[in-house]
Order: sequence, then C-alpha cells, then structure tokens
Amino acid sequence: MKPILLQGHERSITQIKYNREGDLLFTVAKDPIVNVWYSVNGERLGTYSGHTGAVWCVDADWDTRHVLTGSADNSCRLWDCETGKQLALVKTNSAVRTCGFDFGGNIIMFSTDKQMGYQCFVSFFDLRDSSQIEDNEPYMKIPCSDSKITSAVWGPLGEYIIAGHENGELNQFSAKSGEVLMNVKEHTKQINDIQTSRDMTMFITASKDNTAKLFDCTTLDHLKTFRTERPVNSAALSPIFDHVVLGGGQEAMDVTTTSTRIGKFEARFFHLGVEEEFGRVKGHFGPINSVAFHPDGKSYSSGGEDGYVRIHYFDPQYFEFEFEV
Repeated sequence: MKPILLQGHERSITQIKYNREGDLLFTVAKDPIVNVWYSVNGERLGTYSGHTGAVWCVDADWDTRHVLTGSADNSCRLWDCETGKQLALVKTNSAVRTCGFDFGGNIIMFSTDKQMGYQCFVSFFDLRDSSQIEDNEPYMKIPCSDSKITSAVWGPLGEYIIAGHENGELNQFSAKSGEVLMNVKEHTKQINDIQTSRDMTMFITASKDNTAKLFDCTTLDHLKTFRTERPVNSAALSPIFDHVVLGGGQEAMDVTTTSTRIGKFEARFFHLGVEEEFGRVKGHFGPINSVAFHPDGKSYSSGGEDGYVRIHYFDPQYFEFEFEV
C-alpha cells in the first residue's frame, strides 16, 4: 500500500473531505490556503484564495458546484468549485469551527467559537435568499451557552444537525425551529470529529477521551465503542465494509521524537461488528488530525499535524480479508 503524498500546506492539516463522487479531495490547514486535489493521482487542481487565518473546516455540496470554508479570520466563505471564485463572504464575531451544506445544497450551517466575550452560535443561511448573505442575517441563529460546539454535521434529509460539544455532549438541533430534539452524553471529553455513514443512518464520533463511538442518527442510540490509548482526532466509516478507521495521537504539545518509532501516529482499522482492531497504517510524523474514506471504499486519506495529506489505495488482500471472530 504505497501512499500518494500531497504537499500543499505549510501548517498542520485541520480537515480533509472528499466530494460525493470522490474524484476530488479538499484539504484545509492552519494556513490560509484551501486546496483541491484529484484523488486518483494526487495532482493539485487548484486553490481557493482569500482567507487570512487558519481554516478549520471545509465542505462541498451534493453536485460539487460550491465549496464552503470556515476560518479563524472570523469568516465563512462560499466558493465556486470550478473557477475558485469567491461567491459569498459571511463575517462572524469569532472563529468559524464547523461548516456544512445540507443535502440539497441550498442551506448552509456553521458554528462559531466561544471567544473574546462572544458565545458560541450555530447560524443557518438559505442560499436561495441572497439578502440573508448580503445583510448577514441568518434565518436562524442558535446560541450554545453551556459548552461550545467542536464538530457538527447535517443529519439525513437536512431536518436537523448533529453537534458534538467540548464537554462530550451530543445534540440534535432542528434546522427549522432551532430547538434541541435529542441530547446524549456518552463521551467524557471533547468530541473532535463527527462523520456520517454513506447512507446517513449512523454516525461516528472521535473524542479526546480515547474512544470513537458509533451512534444512530435519528435516535442518538449509542451502538458501538472503539477504544484506544490516546486521544482520537478523527474517525471515518467505510462505505462498503464494516470497517472504521481512526486517526489520532497525543496533543501536539506532548509529542516527543520517540512517538513515531513506537507507532503512536498510525491510522488504526477496527471491525465495526466486534469492535476489534485488525490493522494499522504508518506514515505520518505527528498526530493524524483528519481521516476520510473515499466514497467507493477502495482508498482512504489522512491529514496530519506534519502538514501532509496521504492518499492510500488498499491492496487486493484488503478486499479478500475475512475477519475471524
């Protein structure tokens, strides 16, 4: 399994994301650059230039027409995917931590950090109504006074969003009324990442409490737990197998030179049914901050604290592998 190495960032990677077809891979980092790559060969297609601070999140809509990014420069920006032109700019009072398009690509949501005296908000904009962007007036803004949102995704059919908080809580917020539909607390520490399954029925969370957990999207029932001995920064579900990939490592400030040697920065593969680890992939010289499966399940990518993105195409043995219980 020889990886394709993507070198397009000067600082550590914050998020990587495939579009729905999987032909493009979007990467953002703690530098102001937003990159898009061909996933098949790792060639860089282009950049989206305009941010002036670290970019925390990226998303592409259903038919890959638009790209959404949120940054520490207190803005959320909408781009034309093909031309790289900036289509809209929404200014915020604090850093934008998470962002996403709903299923139809018409409604965007983003959450802002609790900092500099401002509390954490989730804002919803309807892109069909251009006055909302121009006047910076979202059709709905939900305050989160208790614990700030550290990751969020849209639920199925765009009816609600699922948000993970700094204190380990999960909430479902209605995209219509803004009320909390469900609330569970299975994690003891911050939720770093949430990713849904291909059919949007389940999602997986990655947490600082050294676990990743599988939940039902609608009921928030806790289904499975994957335990490691260090913080999990990101987790993704395979679209074709019952496999989970976890990426993590210690906090960047605790990293020592011996860590790479003893394999603290490997991507770890778990079997969904029996919650057992069955494989590891080495490569990064630092914690893995973001992992993503290709929509066809034949490859996965990881982005690390070392500023590199690696695309891994699975060997034929992976597809023949039978997990023995």
